[in-house]
Amino acid sequence: MLLSLRIENFALIDHLDLTFGAGLHVLTGETGAGKSIILDAIDAALGGKVTGRAVRTGEERATIEATFRVNDLLKSWFEQEQIDLLDDEIAVCSREIVALGSGQRNRSRINGVLVNKQQMEALRDRLVEITAQGQTVQLGQPGLQRDWLDSYGGIVLLKQREVVSQAFSSYQQAAQALEKRKHSEQQRLQQLDLFEYQLRELNAANLDDPDELDQLEQERKRLGHSVELQQQSYQVYQALYQNENGEDACADLLGKAESLLNDMVRYDDQIQPILEIVTSALAQVEEAGQQINAYGDDLETDPQRLQEVEERIVELKQISRKYGPNLSDAIALRQSLQTELEELTGAGQSIEELEKLTATRRTELVEASTLLTKLRQSTAQGLEARLIAELKPLAMEKVQFQVGITPIAPTAAGSDRISYLFSPNPGEPLQPLTEIASGGEMSRFLLALQACFSQVDSAETLVFDEIDVGVSGRVAQAIAEKLYQLGRHHQVLCVTHQPIVAAMADQHFNVAKQVIELSNGSQNGNGASAELRTIVRVSALDQEQRRQELAQLASGQVGSAENTTTEAAAIAFADSLLAQAVSLRDGVSPAEPAAKPVEAAAKKKARSTRKR
Repeated sequence: MLLSLRIENFALIDHLDLTFGAGLHVLTGETGAGKSIILDAIDAALGGKVTGRAVRTGEERATIEATFRVNDLLKSWFEQEQIDLLDDEIAVCSREIVALGSGQRNRSRINGVLVNKQQMEALRDRLVEITAQGQTVQLGQPGLQRDWLDSYGGIVLLKQREVVSQAFSSYQQAAQALEKRKHSEQQRLQQLDLFEYQLRELNAANLDDPDELDQLEQERKRLGHSVELQQQSYQVYQALYQNENGEDACADLLGKAESLLNDMVRYDDQIQPILEIVTSALAQVEEAGQQINAYGDDLETDPQRLQEVEERIVELKQISRKYGPNLSDAIALRQSLQTELEELTGAGQSIEELEKLTATRRTELVEASTLLTKLRQSTAQGLEARLIAELKPLAMEKVQFQVGITPIAPTAAGSDRISYLFSPNPGEPLQPLTEIASGGEMSRFLLALQACFSQVDSAETLVFDEIDVGVSGRVAQAIAEKLYQLGRHHQVLCVTHQPIVAAMADQHFNVAKQVIELSNGSQNGNGASAELRTIVRVSALDQEQRRQELAQLASGQVGSAENTTTEAAAIAFADSLLAQAVSLRDGVSPAEPAAKPVEAAAKKKARSTRKR
């Protein structure tokens, strides 16, 4: 239940604090006074859409804070979202809107915790139900009529609808796979031939080492210059270790230097580091000479091996040009082709298997849809009886209503086309609701529909925005009684222009625009100049103020000094309305309490009737 609403710099409201209680609350005022702004603020606090002009002109940010007392059903949602309640049962939903040049930034919080749009909307669906007279346009949408019916069916029907949705998704996937398989059969066969040929060629090349080509290139160079390498290695050996031409080799020279340094170090140990360097150099030169000698001995001229290497190089370069650009790419392609072939030839890829799977999925969809249809037929009977019972007290005693269920091809929502058929007058055939119902009848239908859902709805706060537009007299009185009846088990907020509806309220608010002067501090010839601004003020009315407001609603002339007779008559009429309201309230039987509320999250996912 909504306990309070605080608004700062939202639309035409500079500052507003309102408190609410149980029962029926009405907001009245002149047309354009800003009554709907209050409902828009409640909607915005709970994550609803806001316009680019939501922030009051001249201000940088707007804040809206709605405080609710939650019931036991909602406490589990807060536990699931890991958000602590205040005082165990209080939830404060706030929205901050910051103007940013051409755009705006929004932040939503629940009990001070930042939440995303999905979380806020999920909580909104559990807290309030908003019904607007403008929703009569939606009544003609078959999809929405179906969602309303499913919502009325409760958890069992909604779960079966989810089963149908999953079955439809599975059927679609199978059917699409089959269609794709049929269309791509020729292409698949062509790809299969190509992949098999490419894989055979790559496998025949025995590709294992991505560095094989580089290694073969190096081997070819060595084999092609083996004679030169033998000669040069021998020359290196002579220069380093043993010169047959009578000249000293490098090792000989280093040996002499080492011998001299050994003699010198006996007299001056400062020479020791130099001796160590030369000794190390001699050892390395000797090692190098031995290794180059061994290298030359191992070198052989092998024309046959050279030919094999050159042929292998040609083969690998051709493979690289065809499947590369390099050898590692060709090896990767071979692995990819192997996977592609497995997919193209694997189990479950044949048309026959896909046809069998598609047929199975369709059978499952038809069976699930058939069960959903039976549940809808049963639910339709209950909704028809309940809605007619709710419409009769609204001056529609002879109304006929029927939920038409027509078979269609299976969809994610079942195999039924739902249409609401309506006849307000005896002897007239049932016709689609939006084709025959007047504006006043549509308003009453919306109210009756909401009364039906109030029996299974977990939302404690019901909001009606001018639901009584287009009616008068006895019909207006019937709507007033119905709203009051709903207020016995729900908190009801209603914007109205009907005096009798306002007279039935447990709490009455007046909404009015005021023009105020704001000094801007500048000076002119007459002193400080002033800026005119329009603001919205909301006042909770006492008994005397209610008399005046009801008289104003009835005559539109209260407060005018021009016609005191008319004003007196209006006041007298207001007194009679209040007296009539007392009598009506005493005669209104309380609405039946909900036997078992439907979990709001599941229900409202199927029913998109909110004023966004």
